[in-house]
Amino acid sequence: MSAIFIQQAIFFIVLIGLAIPLGFYIHKVMTGQKTILTRIINPLEEKIYRFLGTPAQKEMNAKQYTFSVLFFSVFSLILLIAMMMGQQFLPLNPEKLPGTSFSLAFNTAASFVTNTNWQAYAGENTLSIFTQAFGLTVQNFVSAAVGIAVLFVLLRGFTNRTTKYIGNFWQDLTKITLYILLPLSFIVSLILISQGVVQTFAGSIETTSLELGEKIFLPLGTVASQVAIKQLGTNGGGFYGGNSTYPFENPNLISNFVENISILLIPAALIVAFGLFVKDWKQGRTIMIVSLGFLIATMIGVTLSEYYGPEFNHVLGQMNLEGKETRFGIGWSSLWAVSTTAASNGSINAMLDSFMPLGGLIPMFLMQLGEIIFGGTGSGLYGMIAFILLAIFIAGLLVGRTPEYLGKKIEPFDMKMVCLVILTPLLLTLLGTMLFILNPQAMSWLTNTGPHAFSEVLYGFSSLANNNGSAFAGLTADTTFLNILGGMIMILSRFIPMFAIIYLASNLGKKKIVATGSGTLSTTNATFVTMLIIVILVIGALSFLPAMALGPIAEHFITK
Repeated sequence: MSAIFIQQAIFFIVLIGLAIPLGFYIHKVMTGQKTILTRIINPLEEKIYRFLGTPAQKEMNAKQYTFSVLFFSVFSLILLIAMMMGQQFLPLNPEKLPGTSFSLAFNTAASFVTNTNWQAYAGENTLSIFTQAFGLTVQNFVSAAVGIAVLFVLLRGFTNRTTKYIGNFWQDLTKITLYILLPLSFIVSLILISQGVVQTFAGSIETTSLELGEKIFLPLGTVASQVAIKQLGTNGGGFYGGNSTYPFENPNLISNFVENISILLIPAALIVAFGLFVKDWKQGRTIMIVSLGFLIATMIGVTLSEYYGPEFNHVLGQMNLEGKETRFGIGWSSLWAVSTTAASNGSINAMLDSFMPLGGLIPMFLMQLGEIIFGGTGSGLYGMIAFILLAIFIAGLLVGRTPEYLGKKIEPFDMKMVCLVILTPLLLTLLGTMLFILNPQAMSWLTNTGPHAFSEVLYGFSSLANNNGSAFAGLTADTTFLNILGGMIMILSRFIPMFAIIYLASNLGKKKIVATGSGTLSTTNATFVTMLIIVILVIGALSFLPAMALGPIAEHFITK
């Protein structure tokens, strides 16, 4: 057990050690300063701006920025649907795979455009290399870039003074993709290839099984390039149906360590960049402490649950290794489970359906908090800031002070936008679960019964509504009902909070910055950190405890 926690401690040390310099670099990129890549990338960047023309040249207000995000996302959605349904007519399809149904194409396109990457299919058997490389992988880049762009819109709202302009979407999208996501993905791809992750335009190869001596086909493709950005962009969509449990996608402990670091790297670096952007590193420190505290506590909880079982008093040697890769074991599987659900990544290196009831409850709860513990690229941090504003507003009511954050007064319109950010995923999770359970065919789409079956449904809609993409096994994902319902939930849960953040930023940017005084509530001390943790937990617990009692909690006591 001690060896497991030492490994996990080393992981967090490396994560913070890499996140700090990357945060400085991201800050330079997003404030227009020169970086080590400026001379190489700037000529291409300028050509892109010239190609886009006037829309890429002028500052945008909230309405213009929102329209640009919506236009780009709808265009991406339609293009990806067409690509999936017509892939039999496109190149790089050595297996001659047919086009998909409309419902599956819509669900998958919605999934990748919204940075959810819920997969109701096995990639190697359903999608061609062309669709994976030029459809899904491209969306892994741009959907992550959109989330980061909207985050910096919010940060500009805090730092701007009496202006309605919040930046230019096309410039933000271009800078983030060219300067941040592409270079990091190139580095991670090379590391993964060196460890044996597949990267080729070839199709399946025929070989002989070592166990049975029979001929088998091993699917190949552009795996390393897709895995790199799926992790870095907190996307999670794997090339293979087995995701990062599959050896061609995650061969050994080194690749596992690199992929797991990649899941949290940009979200952690954005917290550092946030402190630099608002010129107050203590604000970033507050968020980092809360995020690390939640992640470490949940990691310990899952590790203990899987190591000792449901009663936490089993003798050594009675660990729960069901559904886990022996090359990763309890420690790395538990760390990945909380990393992927904290950061809205959704990839897996162990079967979550095989975790003990409490081991499955904790990742589910991390999603239900709104994916704010590090969270998705950009979206996690602006979600956390929404909770900070809520905590400040509640604290202000308690002590009779005007709520302020980073020098901006928090007023009724701001709180309406905050409520949209926080409550939209929450309501869609419960609504989706209810609609599924009420469907007369629900039981035919589940392979289990009782509390575990309900856990599978609740986990699935927690994943869909919080842009995560992971799932318990046992839930038949590729049905017309779930494809359409899930696609709509993913779209609404992504864009309602995102547009609320844009308008919140615009409203904040119009306000004057108020000087800090004796009546200003501190948001960097231990008292506020405690207040923020309580608010996050209370919102999550009050919203989902009744549902949890029907699923993983009931299963825990049945298992005992």
